[in-house]
Amino acid sequence: MAEIVASDEMHEYFNTLEGTLKEEIDIVNDARSRGKDPKPHVEIPLAKDLADRVENLIGVKGVAELIRKLEETKSREEAALALGREVAQGKVGEFDSKSEAIEAAIRVSVAMLTEGVVAAPIEGIDRASIGKNDDGSEYVSIFYAGPIRSAGGTAQALSVLVGDYVRRGVGIDRYKPRKEEVERYIEEIMLYKRVASLQYTPSEEEIRLIVENCPICIDGEPTEAEEVEGHRNLERINTNRVRGGMALVLAEGLALKAPKIQKHVKNLK
Repeated sequence: MAEIVASDEMHEYFNTLEGTLKEEIDIVNDARSRGKDPKPHVEIPLAKDLADRVENLIGVKGVAELIRKLEETKSREEAALALGREVAQGKVGEFDSKSEAIEAAIRVSVAMLTEGVVAAPIEGIDRASIGKNDDGSEYVSIFYAGPIRSAGGTAQALSVLVGDYVRRGVGIDRYKPRKEEVERYIEEIMLYKRVASLQYTPSEEEIRLIVENCPICIDGEPTEAEEVEGHRNLERINTNRVRGGMALVLAEGLALKAPKIQKHVKNLK
């Protein structure tokens, strides 16, 4: 972490604050160790900068040091993409499976993009998984939930770009949607517009273009009571209910922020 430039008096003031805080945390930990609270320790970890916040929020050990190194030479967005690939390839952290590593990679990248201060990386991304295309190849699905809205459209769209970047880094093929799945996206987003709200509603042609060409399967947990009527009980979509997180990422993320995402895609080539 870069050294804080301040007078001796200010350094003394900062040290006093930090020392007092640690003393009070020790008091609380001692009280909680008696078993009267839900957790036997203070649940909010200390973080001095963005790198610490991301590591503490997601829980992948070693990412803080890597973030500081990447930010010396890269922009925030470029560093987030590079960070995701490093995590997915297992260079940072320990994971039991490839899908677990990919999920962690997407979470840490979104946490970095949102500066570790919103719920999106934890509650807005439910999980990531690896599915099968009809030709036998694998693809990555990202399951979004409603709180992904707090990330903002740019970070929502970049989370998909991160997914694409890391899946290529670990040798996984692109998502190849079936025709009925494409039509399901169209029906579902139009239904979501009626029951909730969108900053931008893409046309049917735009939705079809995005789904047919997006290398990541944008999936999600059901968030609304309403169900689709025309494209139900699809094999690779686990619910007939409206998936709000999916609609937000596709409409307010990829469709609305397409020019900004295109700039990052060109830089990656």
